[in-house]
Amino acid sequence: MQSNKRYKIFIVEDHPIFRDGITQLINKEDDMFVVGGCENAEECLKYLKNNQPDCIIVDITLKDSCGIELTKEIKKSYPSLPVLILSMHEELIFAERVFKAGARGYITKREATSKVIDAIRRVLQGKIYICDTMIDYFLERSVTGGQNIGSSPVEKLSEREFEVFNLIAKGMTNKNIARVLSVSTNTISTYRERIKEKLNLQNNAELNRYAMQWMQK
Repeated sequence: MQSNKRYKIFIVEDHPIFRDGITQLINKEDDMFVVGGCENAEECLKYLKNNQPDCIIVDITLKDSCGIELTKEIKKSYPSLPVLILSMHEELIFAERVFKAGARGYITKREATSKVIDAIRRVLQGKIYICDTMIDYFLERSVTGGQNIGSSPVEKLSEREFEVFNLIAKGMTNKNIARVLSVSTNTISTYRERIKEKLNLQNNAELNRYAMQWMQK
């Protein structure tokens, strides 16, 4: 990291109180400050067209989209911009998915107040940030090839199916999911059928209930 530089941090978080709390923590530091923030993916992408922050913090569960999908969009247009994912979920499956999407770090909201500054500095240095529990998980997964790790059937879902599943958990309709993912409603219906088959669910009502309960764990 360059000396005497104040790094610009942008935050995408749809809970204003939490966003303000993180902003206050960052602004106390001499080498970084929050240059702005927004609540959804659309506003984020509009901001990035005319501005160049040094790091962007993205909540994984935005009201209008999935943070994983937004991360992919950011990395497609701004490959050198480091993304730090902020999440209420401690499920290891989320961390695995966000790193595949191109994020440089994953931090839970429970640990954010004590570790977010370290996490930001690490991704600004071009390194990966991940908590000790997840490091142990990834190491064991690399050694065992994924055997006997993670019993959640959700792990069976492909990247796109997982994104659809995440949006279903928010109560979004096929039409709204199709808009977020820029595909047709028929495509979303097909994904729903595949997800139901993989999770052994009989109908959309069961899928909706399962998704909402799983995301609230």
